[in-house]
Amino acid sequence: MQGLVTVFGGTGFVGRQVVRALAKRGLRVRVAARNPGRGYRLRMLGDVGQIEVVQANLRNKASVARALEGAEGCVNLVGVLQEVGRQGFQTIHAMGAKTVAEACAAAGVTRLVQISAVGADEHSASKYARTKAMGEAAAREAYPGVTIVRPSIVFGPEDRFFNQFAQLAALSPALPLFGGGHTKFQPAYVADVAEAIARIIEDPATQGQTYELGGPGVFSFKELMEFVLRETGRSRLLLPLPWPVAGLIGMGGDLAALVYGYIPLVPAPITSDQVTALKSDNVASGQGFEALGIVPKSIEAIVPSYLYRYRKGGQYAEAPEGAF
Repeated sequence: MQGLVTVFGGTGFVGRQVVRALAKRGLRVRVAARNPGRGYRLRMLGDVGQIEVVQANLRNKASVARALEGAEGCVNLVGVLQEVGRQGFQTIHAMGAKTVAEACAAAGVTRLVQISAVGADEHSASKYARTKAMGEAAAREAYPGVTIVRPSIVFGPEDRFFNQFAQLAALSPALPLFGGGHTKFQPAYVADVAEAIARIIEDPATQGQTYELGGPGVFSFKELMEFVLRETGRSRLLLPLPWPVAGLIGMGGDLAALVYGYIPLVPAPITSDQVTALKSDNVASGQGFEALGIVPKSIEAIVPSYLYRYRKGGQYAEAPEGAF
């Protein structure tokens, strides 16, 4: 493919890396975003005129259709971790995916990639996981050749996992271990996920396939918290929280989300739906990076390069004993 690829959600954490990966291949990229002002820097990732940013809202079918005019490929990355106002799970994950897939079919787009998540399941107790699965089903029905990509938790310099808990460790005497910290995760590096999506866009053989993307290591939540403390040189209590207690904290997070969710760049505490999701392992299965010819990078190779800022003394501090 040498034409135009429309990326919905291209201003987000994963989206920016996808735009970069597509531009490096010489593709023209149209970034479709609800708030296009957040994408003004994206134009610098490519040559002059190679990347454009337009306004589109998945709740507005006309704006989605306009964003796809002349496009050969499409990547739908739009998703939310917490429901805020009209940006709900059902609206964005299920109905939004349906809108994009139907618009791609109508516009004659030849490649569609729908980004879902490991653990997507229409029978899940988590609304997030349930609506992700509903989005997959809706996309397949409207566009049978859609490629589904399910990443595990994604890490990188701007992630909301390692950064968030490293910041918490700098401020709090303890880190929570929800349900005892036994839930398993397989973190995937954001640049690897973006490279996988770019390769899928280029390869027609990936049509109709599903890929679950997990990194080279599987860790319990407790092991990840220990890793954060080791890399930041912090000594903190790891406090096991039984699920009923975690559920109460999640209910408090639901209330806080009503306030913090409307304040830009201020993430709300963990919500009850996220507590529910934490009860299930987040580990990839089936074909993944290897099927795309990618050797994924480990957290040990990447995360220390940005967690140093949470150490006492920041970048000038000596690496703690045992750190990578």
